[in-house]
Amino acid sequence: MYHYDNALKAWYLVFTKPRMESVAQSNLERQSYHTYLPKVLLNKRIRGRYSLKSEVMFPRYLFIHLDTVTDNWMPIRSTLGVSQMVRFGGIPAQVPEALLQQLHSREDMQGNTILPVRELVSGDPVEILEGPMAGYIGVFEHHASCERVQILLKIVGEHTRVSLDRHSIQLAV
Repeated sequence: MYHYDNALKAWYLVFTKPRMESVAQSNLERQSYHTYLPKVLLNKRIRGRYSLKSEVMFPRYLFIHLDTVTDNWMPIRSTLGVSQMVRFGGIPAQVPEALLQQLHSREDMQGNTILPVRELVSGDPVEILEGPMAGYIGVFEHHASCERVQILLKIVGEHTRVSLDRHSIQLAV
């Protein structure tokens, strides 16, 4: 676990340059800083097929464990991949250790955080994410197969049943 006995240590946030979270992490760890970069498995479409891909959970953010008295904070900002420390009112943003413990408790054996997934049920409002109907809101009807779902779209005042790839919809907010 990422808990350390030193009572003066706390977790802070580093704001990284775009898509350079891993670069910042490796360069900070090379300088003996303790960091944590939560990742999550996401279903991504690659060349027309969906597959699970490990991605950074909080793009452009990295957790760093620092001692307010003994650690030298000066090299952090000039580290390759780092943009700056996250601050509020000039004070570095401290992250509750309970949040880090909760993130760690949801990790699988590969270090990916497992997000709770709510299965769609009949009647749920869904948004179409891609294709000619992207942006439309419909009503989830049922799973037609392991890869297809059926939703109802209101077109010209009538409900029309549409079959879509299950990855092309999400629960509407």
